[in-house]
Amino acid sequence: VQLQASGGGLVQAGDSLTLSCAASGRTFSSDVMGWFRQAPGKEREFVAGISKGGRNINYKDSVKGRFAISRDNTKDTVYLQMISLKPEDTAVYYCAGTAPGTVVVSTTPTSYIYWGQGTQVTVSS
Repeated sequence: VQLQASGGGLVQAGDSLTLSCAASGRTFSSDVMGWFRQAPGKEREFVAGISKGGRNINYKDSVKGRFAISRDNTKDTVYLQMISLKPEDTAVYYCAGTAPGTVVVSTTPTSYIYWGQGTQVTVSS
C-alpha cells in the first residue's frame, strides 16, 4: 500500500487544518490507520488512530478535543481535522497503516507497517 499525505501548511496559532492521506495499491479498509508526527530533534509520536470500521479511536492526550481522525473506506482515505492549532503542534505529520485484520489501535510506531511520506505543519505564534 502506498500512502500520500497532503494538507499541511503554515498557519497561525488558533487556525485549523485538515490533513488527508490517500491509499493506493490495495484497499486499506481492513487496516488500522494512524497519524503520527515528528518535530525536529524529537522522536516520532502517536497523534491519533482509528480502527478499520471507525468505532475505536485513540488520541494523544494533548490533542484530545482539538483533533479528529476519520476515514472513508470507499475512498481509501483517512483524515485528521485539526482545530485550535498551537505552536507545539508544529511537526511533520505522517499517516501509517497496520497489517490487515489488526484490531488494536496501537500508539506504537512499530505496530504500523506502511507509511506515507509526511506533510509539514507549521504553526506560528
